[in-house]
Amino acid sequence: MPEFDLAIRGGTVVTAADTLRAEIGIRDGRIVTVAERVADAARTVDASGLLVLPGGIDSHVHIAQPSGPGIVMADDFASATRAAAAGGNTCVMPFALQPRGASLREAAEAYRALAEGQCHVDVAIHLIVSDPTEAVLGQELPALIAAGYTSFKVFMTYDDLVLNDRQILDVFDVARREGARVMVHAEGYDAIRYLSERLEKAGETRPFGHALSRPQLVEREAAHRAISHAELVDLDIVIVHVSGEQAMEQIAWAQGRGLKIHAETCPQYLTLTADDMKGIGDDPMSGAKYVCSPPPRDAASQAAIWSGLQRGVFEVVSSDHCPFRYDDPAGKLNPRGKTSFRWIPNGIPGIETRLPVLFSEGVSTGRITLNQFAALTATNHAKLYGLYLRKGSIGPGFDADLTLWDPNHRETIRQAALHHGADYTPWEGFQVTGWPVMTIARGRVIAEDGRVLSEPGQGRVLDRSLAPG
Repeated sequence: MPEFDLAIRGGTVVTAADTLRAEIGIRDGRIVTVAERVADAARTVDASGLLVLPGGIDSHVHIAQPSGPGIVMADDFASATRAAAAGGNTCVMPFALQPRGASLREAAEAYRALAEGQCHVDVAIHLIVSDPTEAVLGQELPALIAAGYTSFKVFMTYDDLVLNDRQILDVFDVARREGARVMVHAEGYDAIRYLSERLEKAGETRPFGHALSRPQLVEREAAHRAISHAELVDLDIVIVHVSGEQAMEQIAWAQGRGLKIHAETCPQYLTLTADDMKGIGDDPMSGAKYVCSPPPRDAASQAAIWSGLQRGVFEVVSSDHCPFRYDDPAGKLNPRGKTSFRWIPNGIPGIETRLPVLFSEGVSTGRITLNQFAALTATNHAKLYGLYLRKGSIGPGFDADLTLWDPNHRETIRQAALHHGADYTPWEGFQVTGWPVMTIARGRVIAEDGRVLSEPGQGRVLDRSLAPG
């Protein structure tokens, strides 16, 4: 009887720390050995000429999430995780959103029920705390953290989600006491409302008005405030989807003072700009395809974010996948959205394109190394969010979550070839060098050469441990 269920031979194994020629032996869904040679296996994958990387972990995605009256998110768990698999990911982390006035526990349980039996890849769920009542802070949130929901997100903007400063401090205090990880959406609510109202009165209602209503200083101020609150409480936080130089400077300043501030950015802030929201030709509404929060900035901010990745200011690159259909009355072109940028759903699809875009623009151009790519797309996600030693690297005992990359494969991103539920991609026509040619999740090939081979239900919903501070 073969010693291994699967052997990966002939490839170059890449982790956050090492790059080496080695073979990988897999049994019962886990990596048993990484060695110069492995014994017989029931199946062998020839990875000659390919890179063998940790399966991608996308720790910031929105799937099947409530999105406001008349608005429907484009992906359910089946379609989103199918797209994730095709894009080289083996684990994604979406959010169970607590509606105002509702129970956080009930929201988490209902959301988990949506995921069970539907996923192509493993899923680990964050929480979103929008209503930190005494019951939530004193009972529900601590109990959920103990049950494996060890991270949650708070918002500093959006009518139905924003927390005031005292609420943020109270939530931070619970997280510090319970050892949970807090993610912060840092944009100033009142400043955005003020600017949005001014723009509308001046007749600026195009999608491009979204960028004008959320300038860098709005993000900078909120990032500084979040950092100050975290310092006051002595809490380790993650500032997510950082878009520009000014907010990044605040984070780098805090890190330089020894504060426990982690940072995330996304491919849209490395490759898109605010000008994309002006639309194509004489169709300004086509700019709605690029509306997300914070908005993409400019070439100078792109260069600053790349510098931040190189210097270690950012630990993770996520997609912030938040998909809506464009040509749909329940999506970007909803009736109210046609009247003003204020009503265009914020978010773009990116779960399938995150890894190819970052590999091409980062590794293939020499901006980042292969080892940095592994850290930014898998290892650091696992470490931040309580999955490490199960996921995020290649070594004995880890889940056999692997992505085989052809570093020389050239591809043009096309909506027609993608697997998500949206009807467009912001990267239509974007040319990349480097492409995932096989995705292996817990020892099973789930995607190969653009074809998804898995069935819904092969992915599990994971509980997590507390991450070290």
